[in-house]
Amino acid sequence: MALYREWAERLLKENKAYRCYCTPEELEEKRKRALAAKQKPKYDGHCRHLTAQEEQRFLNEGRQPALRLKVPQSGTIVVEDAIRGRVEFDFSELDDFIIVRSDGRPTYNFAVVVDDITMGITHVIRADEHLNNTPKQILLYQAFGYPAPVFAHVPMVLAKDRSKLSKRHGATAVFEFRDRGILPEALVNYLARLGWSHGDQEIFSVQELIEHFSLQAVHPSAAIFDEEKLLWLNQHYLKTSDPKRLGELLRPFLVKLGIFSEAEAHAVPGEKLTQIVVLFRERAKTLTELAEPARYLLTDNFSYDSEAAQKFLTAEKVALLQGLAGALASVEPFTAAELERATRAYLESQGKTLKDVAQACRVALTGRTAGAGLFETMELMGRERVLGRLSSVASLLT
Repeated sequence: MALYREWAERLLKENKAYRCYCTPEELEEKRKRALAAKQKPKYDGHCRHLTAQEEQRFLNEGRQPALRLKVPQSGTIVVEDAIRGRVEFDFSELDDFIIVRSDGRPTYNFAVVVDDITMGITHVIRADEHLNNTPKQILLYQAFGYPAPVFAHVPMVLAKDRSKLSKRHGATAVFEFRDRGILPEALVNYLARLGWSHGDQEIFSVQELIEHFSLQAVHPSAAIFDEEKLLWLNQHYLKTSDPKRLGELLRPFLVKLGIFSEAEAHAVPGEKLTQIVVLFRERAKTLTELAEPARYLLTDNFSYDSEAAQKFLTAEKVALLQGLAGALASVEPFTAAELERATRAYLESQGKTLKDVAQACRVALTGRTAGAGLFETMELMGRERVLGRLSSVASLLT
């Protein structure tokens, strides 16, 4: 506050600002008269040329003055915007705006200019809804005798229906995207591309963004937030990122999904999580989706799709699966390749093919009809769970 008072007093001493004693009631009355006359409601400069005697009379009445900046009464002020180019504002649209309120508090436009000057700010990049504040701020830079920073007013980000983004459109905070399983590199890539482009390139590393980004290439029109595009980018990074790192990122999602307690999630071997990533990331769009298969791979606390069980787990298929359990019991090593070899040999002995039993086997093991490769899933699930589920599959008969 002391800093703002010091800079305000400077403008007052240099006759670039003046005290205004108009009360809120008087200002409201002026506003109503202007609207009734179909004029723009702005301050009429009543206190701009008060004498010392008039000021003293107002002080004797107990009025506390606000401070207003003296704005030129004719001409234009130009904003050279790094995105929108040259934008002109006519002084007739501006009034002698308040810089310090009657209670001593600085206004936004005054405070940010003092802040930016004293902090040596060179560029102000903000939403284009602030553009109307810029001529007032430039007038203050001029009054203080400092060059204005580079202003760049970026377009707003709108929802698909071109309305302002809000909670009803989904996540609106960075942490919310993190908690939904969006990778940081995907979100950075997506946000950088909103309203900006570099040829037809869609995928950018942070280093590429540093090399190619420029304010001049930002489009002035509003950008549309398309969540499907974000999920597409996230899927790309899930497919291409280090699987070991992704595996470690899965741990909190195992807790969030109720698969494990925090202590249990911490105890899951990193190798297992890495294998899950490698096996399922082609299908997953988020870390949440990538963590979900751990429910049936690493625990027995999962449910079966009742429609799938009714459709595929017939008495004939159940008998085949129970026989398959016996055929797989002695498979060594318990790998996808050996499991496939043993399965095909068993089915051939029964006059059947893999096609005859693949879907039923998947439902018996995972509770669902879609997933990663059947034998890779078996390998990751482990001998005990595979044999146990195939052997007890009769209990699922409806």
